[in-house]
Amino acid sequence: MLQRKKIGNFKPKGRQVKIEAIKELYKIIGDNTEFKRDMLIEYLHLIQDANGYISSDLMEALSNEMKLPLVEVWEVASFYDHFDLIKDNETPPPKKTIRVCNSLSCFLNGSSNLIKELKEDSYINDDVRIIEAPCLGACDMAPAAAQKHYLIPKANKNKIVKILSGSKVKDPLENTIDFDQYIKSGGYSSLVKIIDGKITHSKILNEIKVSGLRGLGGAGFPTFKKWEIVSSEKGIKYVAVNGDEGEPGTFKDRFYLEKDPHRVLEGMLIAAYFIGAKDCYFYIRDEYPEIRIFINKEIKKVKLYLNLNINIHIRRGAGAYICGEESAMIESIEGKRGLPRHRPPYVAQKGIFNKPTLVNNIETLYWIREIIEKGGKNFASKGSKDHPGARSYSVSGRVKYPGVVFAPAGSTVNELIQKCGGILDGHKFKAYLPGGASGGILPSAKGDVPLDFGGELTKYGCFVGSHAIVILSDKDNLADVALNLISFFKHESCGQCTPCRNGTEKIIKIIKNNSKWDKDLLSDISEVMANASICGLGQAASNPILSVLKFFPKDVGIK
Repeated sequence: MLQRKKIGNFKPKGRQVKIEAIKELYKIIGDNTEFKRDMLIEYLHLIQDANGYISSDLMEALSNEMKLPLVEVWEVASFYDHFDLIKDNETPPPKKTIRVCNSLSCFLNGSSNLIKELKEDSYINDDVRIIEAPCLGACDMAPAAAQKHYLIPKANKNKIVKILSGSKVKDPLENTIDFDQYIKSGGYSSLVKIIDGKITHSKILNEIKVSGLRGLGGAGFPTFKKWEIVSSEKGIKYVAVNGDEGEPGTFKDRFYLEKDPHRVLEGMLIAAYFIGAKDCYFYIRDEYPEIRIFINKEIKKVKLYLNLNINIHIRRGAGAYICGEESAMIESIEGKRGLPRHRPPYVAQKGIFNKPTLVNNIETLYWIREIIEKGGKNFASKGSKDHPGARSYSVSGRVKYPGVVFAPAGSTVNELIQKCGGILDGHKFKAYLPGGASGGILPSAKGDVPLDFGGELTKYGCFVGSHAIVILSDKDNLADVALNLISFFKHESCGQCTPCRNGTEKIIKIIKNNSKWDKDLLSDISEVMANASICGLGQAASNPILSVLKFFPKDVGIK
């Protein structure tokens, strides 16, 4: 085919990719990489890890090699908090970064003052960046901080300065049950029996049904029903593990992953064999790097031991709370922005790559092995007739010994406080969050309400969600608490729908530095957000505001 001769003032159009940038890209991600669209976020992580930021040159090189529009790469990278995008005329961030959590439990424990101290300290100079971060999933060790996402528990200025000088933090996985220990305790024996046909599908489903096990990431959908629905679908299917717990006050998934991660992996593989999936996607928070690295290493041992014909893919979050919503997580797994999908269709019908997908939370999968080995009735007996099974409550705030409390489903906050050694000395129990940041706020007078899905909680406009319980005392002003919570939701809104994006911003403008709240206006905005937002974030973001107006009007200047 003849080509027209390029004459006149011809020059290449648009920004040209630099050969040096392409060479650097392959040096970072590997010379033999076969680029896949769903791996875009993983490639961005590799660049961020290597350089501490993502330059325009490398982003253009990645766009060129993946044959994606630059705008598409940019919109994905800019969506996630953990990617630092640096344009040509901008200065890269300092090589050292300290993130200090300022979500509610850490806020109650002085994180705001810690951030101020660090920024004013003479040692913290241009070589260190201090970032106010959303929940790090370590509310029981508040105030929490992190260096390169590696946790600094019970942080203070002196500890952080020492770490910046080279001191090491205690390894959170030093007592973790590894593959060899897990096998010695009978691990994966149930999975082997299932593979060999010694445990039937009907028995698995029946035991899970009898157990009363539900989705423990927040929604509480019956686990047996979800497994049943996805297994009935035809063709290619997937399993997705939701390890993106980002709800302020929630840290139970971190607890179980640090304690016994193979139970989660076995539960995941049992689920895969049950529904007939050949691929499992394990989505884990970027804030849990120690766990991610450990699991990556252990998966290789599991596959070698069992000679699995199932592929296990680790997907790394990038600092977006919204990706805890199952459809947003699936978008992220596919290498896209974590925007929640409109439903129907539900992910059980059209999930990963538009194929039926079983999504389960970390804790839900953790209990699968025990339910199969000891029976559904045994698990159900840990609770009561109205509230079968047990729950892992993340308890933090104004208690003496915050932590994960394993207790019967339907336990009350008064019971949980006692299990945590009582209220801190010098404090009086005033209020509590029954279900993390989005679950509303109740006064201490409602301390005997059973904490479980549905039931009495719903009468007060609250829900138990991920079972994150934050205790507040007479030292806490509920206006400050509500502002902290709604600020979190504003920061974490994906921006897709107007009610959530604008509603959270408007609420902050109304309540910030205002001793008297406008009840009618706040109620109107809350109603629009609840009824018109696409996903649970926007629908529940105003719950703390409504709870304060209902139960603590004096704290916001309303008589």
